[in-house]
Amino acid sequence: MRSIPIVLLLSLSAGLAAQPREEAMPMQEWTRQVGAQTRPDKTETFNVTDYGAVADGRTINTRAIQAAIDACEAKGGGIVTFDSGAYLTGSIFVKAGVTLRIDKGVEILGSQDLADYPDIDTRVAGIEMRWPAALVNVCDQDNAAIVGEGLINARGKLFWDKYWTMRREEYEPRGLRWIVDYDCKRPRTLLVSNSSNVTVQGITLQQAAFWTVHILYSRHVTVDGVVIRNNVDGHGPSTDGIDIDSSSFILVENCDIDCNDDNFCLKAGRDADGLRVNRPTEYVVIRHCVSRAGGGLITCGSETSGGIRHVLAHHLTAKGTGVGLRFKSAQTRGGTVEDIHLEDIEMDGVGTVLEVSVNWNPSYSYSTLPEGYTYETLPPHWKTMLQKVEPPQRGIPEIKDVHVSRIRASGARRAISASGMRISILKDFHLNDVRIEADTAGQVMFAKGWRFNNVSIQTKEDRKLDVQGSEDMKL
Repeated sequence: MRSIPIVLLLSLSAGLAAQPREEAMPMQEWTRQVGAQTRPDKTETFNVTDYGAVADGRTINTRAIQAAIDACEAKGGGIVTFDSGAYLTGSIFVKAGVTLRIDKGVEILGSQDLADYPDIDTRVAGIEMRWPAALVNVCDQDNAAIVGEGLINARGKLFWDKYWTMRREEYEPRGLRWIVDYDCKRPRTLLVSNSSNVTVQGITLQQAAFWTVHILYSRHVTVDGVVIRNNVDGHGPSTDGIDIDSSSFILVENCDIDCNDDNFCLKAGRDADGLRVNRPTEYVVIRHCVSRAGGGLITCGSETSGGIRHVLAHHLTAKGTGVGLRFKSAQTRGGTVEDIHLEDIEMDGVGTVLEVSVNWNPSYSYSTLPEGYTYETLPPHWKTMLQKVEPPQRGIPEIKDVHVSRIRASGARRAISASGMRISILKDFHLNDVRIEADTAGQVMFAKGWRFNNVSIQTKEDRKLDVQGSEDMKL
């Protein structure tokens, strides 16, 4: 391989009016405030067997496990425990003051009957709607924990197969790709919603039916030492690893994720509904983590409507992940992604090292009702998805002020794929001390104010980084 210099091939005057920037805490201040600030400290134990649970992998134990949790909460908190064995269950709800301890030798098996997951008011894939509760839930609580070295096996393959059948045989032929993900209800594995001071530590989760760990509308949450293995017995659709969704002061550390969609993902709502809610994801630290198979080591989007800002991700490793550093949105999303710091990252065998798109996956991102449907009789979530962003300019996303430092990538297929648009310029990306070995250098389109300092891209082909439609670039 030989080093290929990076040059600016075309410069056009294209930009967006500067938006006012809110006053933010200095990084050295807010990074000390992330994560759970309290943790349940009561030690009285409540064994689920005493409440009728049977560890045979066949008996449905939802009521028994919930009875133990409720009794624990009623006593002011404590630890809910399991004897060794396999416990089949539907949705359970962890309460304030409760530590749900899943020890080594304990396996929680997710029911494959959707009736065991009651519908709740929630947000899924960027819109608020009725959707099945997760297998394990912490909803509207303060000070709770889910810990241990045991396994939560969501057994999601039945739901994967259902999704692919619906999508390929029913929805895509009818021009309904955009809604199938919402019509095919699949339980998440672990949901933390509208809660604070929650700790998730040490557990292994596998074969999620949909997203694995979803942190929604919450503050001060720690996810530490969690292992996710979703590519068991196949590759499930939308089996994200950890999704941080319109939440603040979140700490994710020492986690290892193998999944079939984005590994560590930050979200903030979709389109008109996300703009209505208008809640950002902010003040997030992700550190000392590994991504394996999956769509993105670190992904911002595609749900960007409420904004994603003040993020520090460092000392990470990607091994065979589809994309290393990923930013994605669409022209109906809106929101600003800014003040993102990605540092001290090693990548081996990723598809693309840095990918940015403001017009991501149009067949999924944009909702159009085919002929033959009557709007008035549509399900509520269809109407939510079809609601237009008015004025359309509110839907234009902005991605800016991104700092990428001390990156080492080898065996990549492509170094950079960054595609802005004339109405959505990619602004002020700063790459410092970056070393990439890739098959191709890639391209940057419709960008402004990018700065490369001590950046080397080595490729197998005699082509330079293709930069088009951009201005004020120092590469």
